[in-house]
Amino acid sequence: MLLRLFPSIARPFSVSSRSRLYCASREMGQDSSECEVIQVKRRATFRLCNVSSYTTEILEIRADDPTLHVVVIPGNPGIVLFYKEFLESLYELLGGTASVTAVGHISQTKKSWEHGRLFSLQEQINHKMDVIKQELQNEVPILLVGHSIGSYISVEMFKRSPEKVKYCIGIYPFLALNPQSRKQYIIGKIAESRILCVVFSFIVALVGLLPIRLLRLIVTTFLGKFWSATAVDAVCSHLVKYHTMRNVLFMAMTEFRKLSETPDWAFMRENQHKIAFLFGIDDHWGPLQMFEEISKQIPDAALSIEREGLTDHGFCCTEAGSLWVAEHVAKLIKNQKASQ
Repeated sequence: MLLRLFPSIARPFSVSSRSRLYCASREMGQDSSECEVIQVKRRATFRLCNVSSYTTEILEIRADDPTLHVVVIPGNPGIVLFYKEFLESLYELLGGTASVTAVGHISQTKKSWEHGRLFSLQEQINHKMDVIKQELQNEVPILLVGHSIGSYISVEMFKRSPEKVKYCIGIYPFLALNPQSRKQYIIGKIAESRILCVVFSFIVALVGLLPIRLLRLIVTTFLGKFWSATAVDAVCSHLVKYHTMRNVLFMAMTEFRKLSETPDWAFMRENQHKIAFLFGIDDHWGPLQMFEEISKQIPDAALSIEREGLTDHGFCCTEAGSLWVAEHVAKLIKNQKASQ
């Protein structure tokens, strides 16, 4: 269905501003010369914009002549820099025919632009809708890619703007609470206590005051031995801030309250040909029980499980994980076209 609307998404790559032409002379004695096309990888650009009076972090790659705009909604924390390798890989895999944009969560930013204010899940959803209205109003159709709680946000955005959003992909989706997860239980208890949130955020902020080399060493040692340099930088520049951690925990509290409710199966059933989900084999945020439930509730949705352990819930923190998921998302779009 999606690719029927965007027939050129898989067209062959052509020489444009995305590439440069390199000409090298043949060996002496030959009159002609050969030209070799060398593709120059388009890099994601970071910018700040004001959306409904809130300073918003945007990471994007704008295509020259897009037929589609892929909007990436991050998980929690919603720091767009984590998705840099994913955006760049997806853009290349789509042949430069789609613009790709990641939209950060309010006040999960490098600076405390909102002066300590805390934002709920619902306010973050409203903010993403405002981004579409302000930044993408006159553009091509939108495809949403949500990660973790971003999958839930993407479905809610789809419900509010079905005329603009044409497809929704959830990566390692967090759609409902998992009562069997001890990690979720612990996070929930911390998030529900204002005192614990303040203390934990203060400790994290103190760690953030360490010299950058020591901080990077701590992050690499205790969080991600195989993380990309971009992911490590995102932690050091954004996550170890008091305002960011307070907002991460406050948003988590409101997530847990909302996701204790039953998912809107009726809407997803009605739009099951426009929805896809990718699950992992060992992901407490999106357990296989949820995969089985979705299979029953919306059997015609495009459902997949990554069974080889090639990546996990935190795919965006490694270059290999970002590339694998980007390939999966690109294939979903191309398979959608082939099925029509």
